Amino acid sequence: VPSFLMHRIFVYGSLKRAQPNYSYIIDSNNGKAEFLTTAVTVQKYPLVIATKYNIPFLLNLPGQGNRVHGEIYKVDEKMLAYLDWFEKVPTMYQRTVVELEINEWTGRTGTEEKLSPGSITEAFVYSTTTYQPDWPSLPTYESYDSNGDHGLKFVLREDRKRSLQQ
Repeated sequence: VPSFLMHRIFVYGSLKRAQPNYSYIIDSNNGKAEFLTTAVTVQKYPLVIATKYNIPFLLNLPGQGNRVHGEIYKVDEKMLAYLDWFEKVPTMYQRTVVELEINEWTGRTGTEEKLSPGSITEAFVYSTTTYQPDWPSLPTYESYDSNGDHGLKFVLREDRKRSLQQ
């Protein structure tokens, strides 16, 4: 794939390594995704866990909440289209550009040298288009973990349908 067809995406929630939806981002049927590095948002954003399914949401309210930690992946057009579908763009989430500070560089050297630790880069991020009025007052997190102390375990999509049928 020509590099100009690759996009950078910042994931902060269930798509991160060791999180419930990580399998989707590494499934080559959905497209190509390569882990580049961990990073943190330059600005603060509220990262909240909401709905009865305990879904992590990034609210597009810069300046509130915390600097959010996550992972940058390089993805191809197919994976980007898949993630847009997965994140229900544009109804549930919107894909915007976010400024990120690189934590550590783990990718290959060469073309990506500008991703050195402490440097600033940009990537796409999925933030909520619409949210409930009380969401900005929910507890905010710096780093999402489905198994965190908050006890709000993520409910997988396949389990959500089941709970509706019961």
